[in-house]
Amino acid sequence: MQVTKYAHSCVRVEHDGGVLVVDPGVFTEPEALDGADAVLITHQHPDHVNPETLARALERRPFTVNGPASLAGVLGDAAEALTAVAPGESFTAAGVAVRAYGGKHAVIHPDIPVIENLGYLINDVVYHPGDSLDVPEEVQVDTLFAPIHAPWSKFAEVVDFIRAVAPRRAYALHDGLLNSNGFAVLDRQYTALSNTEYQRLEPGTRFDA
Repeated sequence: MQVTKYAHSCVRVEHDGGVLVVDPGVFTEPEALDGADAVLITHQHPDHVNPETLARALERRPFTVNGPASLAGVLGDAAEALTAVAPGESFTAAGVAVRAYGGKHAVIHPDIPVIENLGYLINDVVYHPGDSLDVPEEVQVDTLFAPIHAPWSKFAEVVDFIRAVAPRRAYALHDGLLNSNGFAVLDRQYTALSNTEYQRLEPGTRFDA
């Protein structure tokens, strides 16, 4: 598989001619959806799904959209493409095997309702947790995308999440709200403490998985 990290939480996977895109939100470069055969959405927050951009891409080229059932209420014109996914479900998207984990978004504040969130294990190799720290059970993850910064996250908890997943390597995810000062601090700390090969990729960076 060839994997491209786009801005914030978007990841594009290309495998055997198929194109799978995860979480193309409002911070994501529009070209991430070019040629997409399937899209995975972890949850309904706009930094993970942009209904207008999704609808325009669907007009150019139909594709499947997989995600929590609650997405139907926010997708607008793109809602017809949605196939609802439940935690623990396995399916195929763009010819790639996918397993869904978790089910709930991390708690932001007790006064904010907890919404649905799914983490996706792609081809038993790459894990994208969305806005959660759910650890996939009974699987050895090779490549983890770790959400390094969010209103709901705490640095120590993210470090412990990376250690619990114990991947061969971890790449930064959910980093669109940081500036250069934050990157300098967090990159140094995650590199020192995550107990794996950690790296933050610039948007557009491609690698093999």
